[in-house]
Amino acid sequence: MFYYVLKYLLLGPVLRLFFRPEIEGLENIPREGGALMASNHLAVLDSFLFPLMVPRRITFPAKREYFTEPGLKGRFKKTFFTAAGQVPIDRTSANAAQAALDTCVRLLRDGNLVGIYPEGTRSPDGKLYKGKTGMARIALQAEAPIIPVAMFGTDKANPIGSRLPKPAKVHIKIGKPLEFSRYAGLDGDRFVERSITDEVMYELMELSGQTYVDVYAQKVKDDLAAKQAGAVALPAQREDRGGDRVPGTKAG
Repeated sequence: MFYYVLKYLLLGPVLRLFFRPEIEGLENIPREGGALMASNHLAVLDSFLFPLMVPRRITFPAKREYFTEPGLKGRFKKTFFTAAGQVPIDRTSANAAQAALDTCVRLLRDGNLVGIYPEGTRSPDGKLYKGKTGMARIALQAEAPIIPVAMFGTDKANPIGSRLPKPAKVHIKIGKPLEFSRYAGLDGDRFVERSITDEVMYELMELSGQTYVDVYAQKVKDDLAAKQAGAVALPAQREDRGGDRVPGTKAG
């Protein structure tokens, strides 16, 4: 109940005012039955603006940390994300990852719409990155279609690192459902799951117009973090050596 109060009376009107979201392709979402909504991921706002614009409720798996933070702020976050239709997912182990898949499969079999970001994390630079095959495994086990969704403008409204979003025009485009019944019973086959995932990512590339990069987004983020850490550590190392350049490193 609180989900719809939040959507139509509390948060929804504010989001519509600030971001003027528009959506096309709503006819591609079935009126009933389970479907996996696979979206590109540009900003945290994606998980709020997309459900706002779809009449049916959408459930997104979310980081467990959103639900376990201590204190008053933590309780507020837990209440907010639960009301927003998100379910906690522990991503710290292989068993936790399987629990996440099982949760999504159960929701789909119960006839729900489930939102998922096949890239696994937000794009660090607006490009579309390699998809993870968990999406395909979920769709095969639940015997559910995958519907590609392209978000536009949320990265401008809510850039990575920004504390507060700023007004910006947001557009959402929903593609036609992709059926994979021809692969029925083949969940667990890595070749099949990769083929399905790549097909969905191709549709997302066509739908969004993003440049596709055949690398996982998390690796790009890790590499950037490592470079930044090295840039911070290097001046300290130079100081320890009396200002001389550290052997084996490049100046600058």
